Amino acid sequence: MRFDIITLFPDFFGSPLNSGLLGKAFDQHIAKVNLVNPRDCTTDKHKKVDDESYGGGVGMVLKPEPIFAAVESLPTLSRREVILLTPQGERMDQKLFQYLATEYDQLVLICGHYEGIDERVQHLVNREISLGDFVLTGGEIPALALINGVVRLLPGTVGKVESLANESFESGLLDYPHYTRPANFRGWKVPEVLLSGNHAEIAKWRHQQQIQRTKSRRPDLLGQSDF
Repeated sequence: MRFDIITLFPDFFGSPLNSGLLGKAFDQHIAKVNLVNPRDCTTDKHKKVDDESYGGGVGMVLKPEPIFAAVESLPTLSRREVILLTPQGERMDQKLFQYLATEYDQLVLICGHYEGIDERVQHLVNREISLGDFVLTGGEIPALALINGVVRLLPGTVGKVESLANESFESGLLDYPHYTRPANFRGWKVPEVLLSGNHAEIAKWRHQQQIQRTKSRRPDLLGQSDF
C-alpha cells in the first residue's frame, strides 16, 4: 500500500510514522509513505500557497494550483483513491478502514489548512473523509489516524491476525474486558471464568460482556450489530 500525503508540514509525520507497529510496517515495506509539500510545486519566488477568499470573509484559502501540481506529480497506481481530509467528509470508522485496506493500492491524502481549500480541488478528489464532528488546525492529524487504521489491517502488520477479529467495531460491538497477571491486584480479582480453562464458557462470557458494554457505552451501535 502506498500513501502519498500532500501537506504543508511534512515534518509533522516524522515521529508517528517511525514508531511502533506503524514504523515496523514501513520498515518491512508492507506500506510506503511519500510526503509532498505543495510549496515545492509553486512557480512564484515566494512559494505562495494561499490567498484571500473571493467574496470576502475571514481567513485565507489554499490555492488550487499547488494542490493540483502536487497530485499530478505523483505516479498513478491502478487502484488509487484521492482523499481530502475535511470536517465536511464522511466520518472514519472501522468499515471504512477495511474497505480502503482491501480495495486500494494507493491513497493520496490531501491535508487542508487555514480557512479552507479552493472548491475546484474537488475535481481531483474521489472522497472526503473526516475524523469527527469537530474542527482541527489542519488535516495532518486525521491523515495520521487514517494511515494508522488502514496499515494495521494490512497483512503482516499485526503478528496474530486473529487478534483483529474480536476488536471493537469488528462485529458491531465494543471489545470485551481484558485481564492479565496478577489474578488479584489490590483486591480487584480477575473473573473466575477466565481462570477456569473452559474455553466455551470464556467465549460465552466475553460475548455477553461485549453486549453489556455496548449497551452501556454505545447503544447507537446495537442496531448495526448482528449478535
